[in-house]
Amino acid sequence: MSILPEPLRTAQRHVRRWADELRAGALELDRDPEAVHRSLDLPAVRFLAGHLTPPGWDRVGPEPGSGPAHGLATLERAVLCEELARGDAGMMLGAPGPSMTGVLLGVLGSPAQRERVYGRLAERPRWTCFALTEPDRGSAIGEMTTTLTPLGDGSYRLDGEKRYVGNAARADLGVVFARVAGTERLGVLAVLVDAADPGYRAEPLPTLGLRGVQLSRLVLDGVHVPADRVLGAHLPPTRRGMWGIVSVFNRLRPTVAAVALGIARAAHDYVGENRGELRGAERDAHEELGRRIDAARRLTHRAALAVDRRPSDGYLASAAKARACQVAEEVTLRAPGFFGPGARLDHPLLDKLARDARGVEFMEGTRNVQKLNLFQGLHTGKVDRL
Repeated sequence: MSILPEPLRTAQRHVRRWADELRAGALELDRDPEAVHRSLDLPAVRFLAGHLTPPGWDRVGPEPGSGPAHGLATLERAVLCEELARGDAGMMLGAPGPSMTGVLLGVLGSPAQRERVYGRLAERPRWTCFALTEPDRGSAIGEMTTTLTPLGDGSYRLDGEKRYVGNAARADLGVVFARVAGTERLGVLAVLVDAADPGYRAEPLPTLGLRGVQLSRLVLDGVHVPADRVLGAHLPPTRRGMWGIVSVFNRLRPTVAAVALGIARAAHDYVGENRGELRGAERDAHEELGRRIDAARRLTHRAALAVDRRPSDGYLASAAKARACQVAEEVTLRAPGFFGPGARLDHPLLDKLARDARGVEFMEGTRNVQKLNLFQGLHTGKVDRL
């Protein structure tokens, strides 16, 4: 599991060099999320925006992790996102590009819809957003109140509010999940929206961690959704809505686990680079934290491969996400202890990493949600007891 395909190792080496440039602006972005606009020429940001395909990356092959730079396989996303998050998770997640919307387009989008979105992204760096979570209800599909009201001609009126939507206040376009009026509780569709549409309003929320992502409140007041913006309309009804959400989350949870591991590695490396030679119990503690990061990485890669082989197989992805976030919190909270009292004041990057690690816990479902999903896999025999 630790041996990656050669094309993916080549990609990993490219991205690893870019991570240091992200680190240089991490604290500035933490203070001012608008600093992301001053970083658009960084190679990592250009890559995430879909504007840069390094030489030799137009690869096609059967092995996981191969293929073009756009539409990355789950394993490839996990490997590369860990490297970028080691530089700065805030910049990585706050960069322009297709992000979660791109993953959903790969699952539910028609060729024309993909062409529309990626054509606009190719014009210049643009941000996208993925709006699922609602105030007071979280991501519970059965309790969703954002509503699509049919207008009789195949189009809809979209009304409701979303919360904690990354990049929504700076996005040009995105995806919103909503319940179709008059249908059962699980009658949910995903639709493309444009920030220029009348009735679309987004504003940033104050946050402690992952400030560069600029988590936002999104209000949708009578937004008109033409029929050609409904995702999955060309697919059977059973493969839209809830099926699309589960498929996207299965693909993204190994990526979120990798982001957590990148944050943990950043804190672990900081101790090794700035504390000086460690001896005795401190050295043993530092090495043990490194082994825990490595173990969580192996689980994450295994989960990514499982999803690449069968997108419905997301139980290990939940295990990886829960474990990686736990490791990230432990490493980032213990790292200041190597520097003594006041370390989070004297070493502001360590303070930022601890806040960011806590923020990742709430992405794509908290630890309790992931454990429930894993239990279902164990209970039904779909996951082996290790």
